[in-house]
Amino acid sequence: MIVQQFFVKGIAHSSYILAGKESCAVIDPRRDTEIYLEAAGALGVKVTHILETHLHADFVSGHLDLAEVTGAKIYAPKAGNCEFEHVGLVEGDSFELEDMVIKVLETPGHTPEHISYVVSDTSRGPDPVALFCGDTLFVGDVGRPDLFPGRARELAAKLHDSLYQKLLYLPDSCEVYPAHGAGSLCGRNMGVKRTSTIGYEKKYNYALQMPDREEFIKALTTDMPEAPDHFSRCSAVNREGPVLLKELPFMRAVPPQEFLELSGRHDTLVLDTRCYEGFGGEHVPGSCSIDIGGNFGTFAGWLLPSDKKILLVSYNEAHTRKAACWLHRVGLDRIFGYLDGGMFAWVTAGLSTEHVPQLSIPELYARVLKDKPPVIVDVRASSEYEKFHMENALNIPVQDLRTRYTELDPEAETVLICSTGHRSSMGCSILKQHGFKKVCNAAGGMTGVNAAGFGPECPMCSLSWAGDLGKNPGPVGSD
Repeated sequence: MIVQQFFVKGIAHSSYILAGKESCAVIDPRRDTEIYLEAAGALGVKVTHILETHLHADFVSGHLDLAEVTGAKIYAPKAGNCEFEHVGLVEGDSFELEDMVIKVLETPGHTPEHISYVVSDTSRGPDPVALFCGDTLFVGDVGRPDLFPGRARELAAKLHDSLYQKLLYLPDSCEVYPAHGAGSLCGRNMGVKRTSTIGYEKKYNYALQMPDREEFIKALTTDMPEAPDHFSRCSAVNREGPVLLKELPFMRAVPPQEFLELSGRHDTLVLDTRCYEGFGGEHVPGSCSIDIGGNFGTFAGWLLPSDKKILLVSYNEAHTRKAACWLHRVGLDRIFGYLDGGMFAWVTAGLSTEHVPQLSIPELYARVLKDKPPVIVDVRASSEYEKFHMENALNIPVQDLRTRYTELDPEAETVLICSTGHRSSMGCSILKQHGFKKVCNAAGGMTGVNAAGFGPECPMCSLSWAGDLGKNPGPVGSD
């Protein structure tokens, strides 16, 4: 028995290959499935099973693409009412994969239809050795039960039963393989470690220290992070069955003049995926800024309407392909094309650009001390803002700026700040789309505020696992 994990940063998604000597199952696959084919080839096994634990909310699954290529059967919860060909599973079902016996437990709570897979390696013994629990149990946390309006208490109660009446009865030695890790919005307090054991979670997981049902329900329905817009959209897509990637429209290079004409259509948006410094220097008028160096997938799914065609502005074709891959992962498939030659081609074609001044933190503080200081808008989550923020800064989370921009004066000098500059650049692009002219971005964000000696250390950016926030998607709350 071999377990191989595949982790996607940003959305912090874990999928798995469970392999024997000749065949394997892929569990909770991501949409770009080539990685599983390569891994199966390296192991010398054939993909024969595709297992889904639930209808994923934060990404579009690759089950149909993988089945199309491999001919493998798709196994999914019967309660999910999936509209594609699959084997519907209920409590007590089991099937074999060589020497492995895979048993099904219904574990609703995070979603109503959720199931978990309990694996025994009979070549060694009858005891359960692995649990593929999707979003029911995480390292240090459990799945959030509040994604379905009006059903949070009901689902929290079911989650308590799934944990305390089922999963906690597995042997302490049983390994836990969740579908998400630290950085995902499918939970609230996930640990950095990507796998665990039942015994370890029993001892250290806060949610498993609350046998009282009411205490558990209250804890799991209070102060949960806001769920991005694409969560409900992705669940519906996964139930219906995503469009195969090979059937999506070809993404072509669009010359500047044609790009200008297309960008003016009401059914089209321009998405600039370059670094926020590049966007600030010059960008196509009216474009959205989501820096691919930040938590691109989550914020693209959150901020962009799914009914519009997308034109991309990137550095080069490879950069464009990476952005398109992320957009497909969160169900944004209407990618029409990308600016051929990038912004260099745009400006050498003599076309107009717009700008967002980038203020260093010392520059920002110098302006704050003036007789007429700028309006400072902190676009981080309210939980981040409450921990520490600049004096007199307003708090409007970046996703809320889409509607709450009306609370601001479009004629006033406005400076947006976040943790490092990524989210605030998104916010600047939103305000500019609504006619704000005097908009600046606080480059370096609250991380820079701390480094410059103006404030306390950022509790998110100081985490050892956060990595280089300028290059890789960071944890929840980072940019």
